[in-house]
Amino acid sequence: MAPPDLPLLERDREKAVLSAVIGELRSGRPALVTVTGEPGLGQNELLRWAAGQAKDGGVHVLGARATPAEHELRYGVVAQLLTPEDRDLASRLFVAPQRPGGLPGLNHLLTACRYRPTLLVVHDVQWLDPASLRWLEALARRLPRAPVALLTSTTGTAIDRPEWSVGTPLTGLASTIELALPPLTASGVAAAVRAVCGPADAAFTESLAETTRGVPAVVHEVLHRFTRAGRAPRAEHVEHLRALTAEVVGDHAARALSELRDPVAVDVLRALAVCGDLLDFPLVCTLVGPHPVPEARLRAALGASGLLTTRGGSPSGHDAVVRARILEEMPATDRADLYARAARLAQRVAVADQGIAELLLRARPVGAPWAVDTLRRGFAAALRSGRRDRATAYLTRALDEPLRAEERGRVELQLASVQMVTAPVAAERRLHGLIRSADTRAGLRSQAVDLCLLGGDTRAARLAQPAAPGTPGTAAAARAPDDAVPRAERARDAVNPSASRDRAVSGAATASGGTAPDPASRNDSGHHLENTGSADNDAIVSERHELIALLRVARFLRHDETCLDVHPAPALPEHPHSPAVAGVRAWEHAMAGVHVDASRRLARAAFAPDPGGRPPLVTPRLFACRALFLTDDGDEAEAHLATLLNEAHRQRAAVAIAHVLAVRADLHIRHGRPDAAARDLAAAEAELPLTRLHPLFVPYWASLNLVADLMNGRADRAREVASRPVPSLAEECATTAYLLFARGVLARSEDDPHRARAHFRACGRWMLHYGCVNPAVLPWRSLAAEAAHALGDDEEALRLSREELRLAARWGTRSALGRAELSLAVVCEENRAEHFRAAVATLSESPARTAYTRAVLELASAESAEAGRRTALTPASRRFSTGGAAPGPRAGSTQGRPAAAGRPPGWGAPAQHGAAPHLRQRPPAGWPALSPAEHETALLAARGLGNREIAATLSVTTRAVELRLSGVYRKLRIRGREELRALSHGPEGG
Repeated sequence: MAPPDLPLLERDREKAVLSAVIGELRSGRPALVTVTGEPGLGQNELLRWAAGQAKDGGVHVLGARATPAEHELRYGVVAQLLTPEDRDLASRLFVAPQRPGGLPGLNHLLTACRYRPTLLVVHDVQWLDPASLRWLEALARRLPRAPVALLTSTTGTAIDRPEWSVGTPLTGLASTIELALPPLTASGVAAAVRAVCGPADAAFTESLAETTRGVPAVVHEVLHRFTRAGRAPRAEHVEHLRALTAEVVGDHAARALSELRDPVAVDVLRALAVCGDLLDFPLVCTLVGPHPVPEARLRAALGASGLLTTRGGSPSGHDAVVRARILEEMPATDRADLYARAARLAQRVAVADQGIAELLLRARPVGAPWAVDTLRRGFAAALRSGRRDRATAYLTRALDEPLRAEERGRVELQLASVQMVTAPVAAERRLHGLIRSADTRAGLRSQAVDLCLLGGDTRAARLAQPAAPGTPGTAAAARAPDDAVPRAERARDAVNPSASRDRAVSGAATASGGTAPDPASRNDSGHHLENTGSADNDAIVSERHELIALLRVARFLRHDETCLDVHPAPALPEHPHSPAVAGVRAWEHAMAGVHVDASRRLARAAFAPDPGGRPPLVTPRLFACRALFLTDDGDEAEAHLATLLNEAHRQRAAVAIAHVLAVRADLHIRHGRPDAAARDLAAAEAELPLTRLHPLFVPYWASLNLVADLMNGRADRAREVASRPVPSLAEECATTAYLLFARGVLARSEDDPHRARAHFRACGRWMLHYGCVNPAVLPWRSLAAEAAHALGDDEEALRLSREELRLAARWGTRSALGRAELSLAVVCEENRAEHFRAAVATLSESPARTAYTRAVLELASAESAEAGRRTALTPASRRFSTGGAAPGPRAGSTQGRPAAAGRPPGWGAPAQHGAAPHLRQRPPAGWPALSPAEHETALLAARGLGNREIAATLSVTTRAVELRLSGVYRKLRIRGREELRALSHGPEGG
């Protein structure tokens, strides 16, 4: 109940009514007033105020209080009322036998009231004993003949509702009034805060009104506890206020529960606390079992308790705090059984899956297939709404049900895919257990290792890999004697770990070169299946090949084979039917920079269905897409990435979604689409926050963000990304090279050749350490050569440029070769224009549009310095004269095959033209204020290209060209192309 000093806030109307009733009572006019409302709204406080007012006005007052403990005590309330008039009446009421129709003391009271007006005040009539109820009803019928007023309070629906409370003919001519008390409004709560705590913040007052629901008793007690804690009503203390409110509400609920004496009502109350609003009241009552209490009486008892409110005519619970207090005194086993019975009933009446899943979370195992299906559907719904913690709780609970081994493994795999974001350590433990125990035929071990690699755990691949010869192996190794590596070579690898690495590089250079491998050293899967004729052995071999492919990926991500306790990674098997092996082999060919056609063919094979129906793996297909970047098949890779993304969304695998988006951002950067790259990176970070990203992938993601910001003109953000510290583990992985390269690109854009060369050299050392020699991956040699040339070290510049040109020619893609030719033209002093023409010709047939634009601009500058030579854009003009169509595919390529940019993140960003070594004159005023995009557009317009030709060259819209030229004219303070051509001699340095 409310404390006695609770202010009667916002009760002026009720006090006016009671004052009027007391005034009429003094004039001899009877009345019957009932004050109703939820517990804590101040009914009894209002009755005490009225009693005080009546005494002050000379009215005789008699009071009583009904309690749950005295509900079975005969005439308990009557004894309280009449004892002040007759002290011996109580003993006679309790001891004397009850006579039919007897109303002890009533006539004596009515006689005494004729000489003095009397106010009878009865608190909490919902707990009246039956005898006292009959006595008060008899008094109500006699009110018109005596100057008596009956003032009662109730918390809603009483167990035996007094008939006078609704105004019946029983009361005759007496005034019958019912006052329903509402909760406090927001202004009332604010007044209470001012009265107890003083001035308060608006956020504090709003939070108090929301959490207490405006119940005065709760508001008053919370405020007093808050002030006793020595805190001020400020916004920064809102969380403490919420905790205090939950504690007070819980205490009120526990007090009300202790007053509820009917065991059937208690059981129904607990069932309602379990089911909430999921089931109708009659269905809730069935959970209690057979009982003699009518439903109407149960409704009345629960309404009188104040623990539940009525919605739509049926009782329903308040909030989680009250429900927890109702259920906390139950034994744990009984509570779990009640939840299980409620879940079964909810499933039979087709309640929504989310509601049944909530019941199953706290239930004991029900042992029915529908339980697991419901929990998995609840898992998917929770992920759709972004509630990852709830989703993991559903699948964790599903593992408590009896499951077949394969189904259990799939649930654990699905759970781990979410825990990779919320609890990566728990996910790794779960996946390691799955790797040790999963059945080979289901493909769960390979999927578990694949998921571990996406999470950055490279140990899982070694955990799943069979041991090297001479060491204890796994069961899979014993069942699969046909290893992909010949026995003699494996023995040499055990003695000399470097032999495996050397053989891996040489294998990448020769295995797919068109010549058949030696039959003695080839793992012939068809021969194996012919000999065994066993589907189980086929599954074992397929799994072993997948695990070897994943182990090779782990070796690339983190090169720790120099450790004594780590066996060297076996070479990839010559297994043409494994998509996982095909994807990883395609990447290793691309890393070695040899056999571009074989790499392209293997990358495509990585997306073919597995012949044995095994589920596809994500990591090998991601590496196959990256190989397609390097073979100038980026459009094809983008289509495969879209398929991977849809698949990851269907499986609700956040970590896979994030990695696919990151790789697609890499593709967008290579294709000169930094806006799209920034969107994909933002979406990837929404799925996998940077705080949850494994250190092995931090450098790669940082490099993508850095270069995307730089290409989007956000140099400040790029510098911020470059300056962020990386975890120590990130310095031990292959992706460190990407961050070093991106930092070099940033230093190059800031015209700092010393720092740029240092970063590019460090990138090169790191790439060579991991066996990557292909300049299409990261062209560190060409950019280091340009930095060396800017520093005057022409010998090193020429050496690096020629080395990159040789390696690019061996790889054979137009993008890599054109970039190498462009770099050689920049650092070469002789026949510079001819070298630029070669670069333009090569890049014009490649998807590296940014590099092509730079080559065109450099050629234009070089030709401006050579009077009488033909202009740079003559071949380009001829190309544009055909309608802007790009040249057809080169010889040997597939007609209609999509092309992809072969440049790494950030490659092809416009060079700093103001710092170009061949500029002769100072640029015009306003030229440095141009953005890189405006700079490129202005130079092309000055060379005579139309807007459509410029748009085709820069891969933008015609409208974008118009806007850029408007900005150029405004910044240079000129009026059109003619003046721009007149100024072109200066910035071009002709």
